Amino acid sequence: MSTPDVRKVAGIDPSVPAPAHTSSPSPSSAAPLSGGGAPSATPDSQDVRPVDHLAAVQDRLAGWISDLTTLHDLTERLARTDSLDDALQELLRAGAGLVGAQRGMIVLEPTDGRGPDTTVGLGLGPADLGTIETIPRGAAAYGRILDGLPEGDLPDDGGGSPERTEVAHPDLRNEPDLDPRHREVAARLGYAASYAVPLATESGGRLGAAVWLYDEPTEPVDRQRHLVGLYTRYATEHLARLMELARARATAATLREELLPSRLPRVAGVRLAVRHRTGPQGGGDWYDALPLPEGALGLAVGSVTGSGPSAVAAMGRLRASLRAYAVMEGEDPVAVLSDLELLLRLTEPARSATALFAYCEPAGSCDDGDQEPGHDQGQRLGRSFVLAGAGHCPPLVVGEHRTEFVETTLSAPLGMLSCWEAPSVEFSVAPRETLLLYSDGLLHRTGEPIDRAFARLHGAAAGVPKSVRDDPDAVVEHVLRTMLPDGSDAADSPEDVVLLAARFD
Repeated sequence: MSTPDVRKVAGIDPSVPAPAHTSSPSPSSAAPLSGGGAPSATPDSQDVRPVDHLAAVQDRLAGWISDLTTLHDLTERLARTDSLDDALQELLRAGAGLVGAQRGMIVLEPTDGRGPDTTVGLGLGPADLGTIETIPRGAAAYGRILDGLPEGDLPDDGGGSPERTEVAHPDLRNEPDLDPRHREVAARLGYAASYAVPLATESGGRLGAAVWLYDEPTEPVDRQRHLVGLYTRYATEHLARLMELARARATAATLREELLPSRLPRVAGVRLAVRHRTGPQGGGDWYDALPLPEGALGLAVGSVTGSGPSAVAAMGRLRASLRAYAVMEGEDPVAVLSDLELLLRLTEPARSATALFAYCEPAGSCDDGDQEPGHDQGQRLGRSFVLAGAGHCPPLVVGEHRTEFVETTLSAPLGMLSCWEAPSVEFSVAPRETLLLYSDGLLHRTGEPIDRAFARLHGAAAGVPKSVRDDPDAVVEHVLRTMLPDGSDAADSPEDVVLLAARFD
């Protein structure tokens, strides 16, 4: 019977070493010759030896199938991660299982210098990671990988060219050339061996390094090294895709934040607070609060249709233009929005937007008829507002004796009519009352019909505890948490959320 040729079996890589639990079959010894020169075979030698060899091959195939199944399950779990942090943690857990380690860490440091640079640990707290980082970079396994191993340090792949760049320290306590600080940190944290591999892609270069730590002196066998190499080869491609996504989101978030006020202004007699939540693609909701001549104040919120970089750019242009128009003719909100309508039709003909602009007159300008009874002249002066809105939700006044929406005129959004102009409305806000301006994303994220969402907002504002009503920051926080409980304000919703509060003393 001829010996089966393993190399001809489909899907099997003959370079893969045998599974650890499989022993290599014993080589067949030649049978002694009889006097006639023919092999003297017995039934046992003819039947048992081929059967034993076939069983060994089947055992080896079973080991390969088991390994492939394990890799399939691990890569599927990794593919289900949709954030960089989750993917790093999954890679650490899977790699630890493949090489038989108890703890580990990943140092992410892309060679292109664009970040993100981060360190995450498995079974290691922030203090432990900080302690490991005190090891001189050139002596740490991850540092040697990130800085590029010298050619003499690279193990030979058998063909004369160095390809495998893992760094193994099988016995840190007794390694003679180990840096003293490395030995000291290992003793303090209680690990006795380490195994590090690079995280690199063919197109993007080196992304970082993964290090797994053992409690006892040991090192992974060849088969474990092969399996973790196959897994990290796939994992780094997945990490590279998530990294590009994280970079794009960070860039969009930075751009969006730069286009919005870096801080709210300080205006005498007024305290301001805001909450701004954006969807994963970045939307066009915006807000503004700007001091105007003679002690006046302008408050604005708006929303541009669409999402992504184009909507963010359009939002920035619209907000910047409104600021310019408000400085020139802020006391006439209708004129401000009319100018904004003309600009939108000329520069963004395929886009529409909603906007609301409220002009708050200087302190002490409220008429006597608007004053709240029961207060002396020095304490009862409120603030008068002139407001114009283009398709935007009405503001909400929250006070000790009332919680009500401001009655505004009906108007289409900007960009939907050949000429926009709607009458303005006037109202007043008494001392110790808060004016809430918001975007419609706050209503849409509730998932309820619009009338119920309005009722829910009214109830949330009316339910602000009296103990925190003097703090506009606490007011917006309470309203946001009541409207969107269980972290819904940070959910991956396409809707942006803006909530701006102005508390008048």
